[in-house]
Amino acid sequence: MKPYNFLLFDIDDTILDFTATEKSALSTLFEQQGIVLTDEIEYSYERINQSLWQAFERGEINRTEIFASRFPLLFEELNLDIDGLLFEKNYRHFLNHGHDLVDGSLELLQELSSRHSIYAVTNGISKTQYQRMEAANLLPLFEDIFVSEDTGYQKPMKSYFDYVFNRIPNFSIDHALIIGDSLSSDILGGQAVGIDTCWFNPNLKPANPLIKPTYQIKKLDELHGIINKKTFA
Repeated sequence: MKPYNFLLFDIDDTILDFTATEKSALSTLFEQQGIVLTDEIEYSYERINQSLWQAFERGEINRTEIFASRFPLLFEELNLDIDGLLFEKNYRHFLNHGHDLVDGSLELLQELSSRHSIYAVTNGISKTQYQRMEAANLLPLFEDIFVSEDTGYQKPMKSYFDYVFNRIPNFSIDHALIIGDSLSSDILGGQAVGIDTCWFNPNLKPANPLIKPTYQIKKLDELHGIINKKTFA
């Protein structure tokens, strides 16, 4: 097994439990509107939101269009008279302060950072990501953090990965591994640029035959069985 000296970690739903933060924010905001967040409403939001983010990953829309569209589209679909843009503003406030951790992620990074070069590779808003990571005591564990808003590109674009690789000292693609939960973002992007990939799949989502991760894990501590603890000079 090759030694992996450069570990590139996705953040949302790989290190930080974005799903838990998001659910808490939605529940609170809908409660303020006097509406119970049902499974049906949550499913509708997830479908609309994922569709918009996938369009963003394909370069079809920009990030601003996502935030300007998702709640207005949801409330239109649900026939609810709610200001979608104001709802989005309040939602972002909650997300900026949410820092739930995926089980075992902090301990894993603390251990790996002593022997490997650890980097964060994440799509999203820079202010949001930095605030959440700081609140979770993650910032000191990363040698550098690459947020799509700062780079001008996003995963899975080749330009995003080129930007990252060019800014990592002494980077070697043969000794690098990207770890993330998204097949369409982390794994597809890594596959396209020739870097080994590890799909974090705790909920056992179905695989895509066109996107083939080098490894697949259900729990983060399974990385110990993949990462060769030797490093190279």
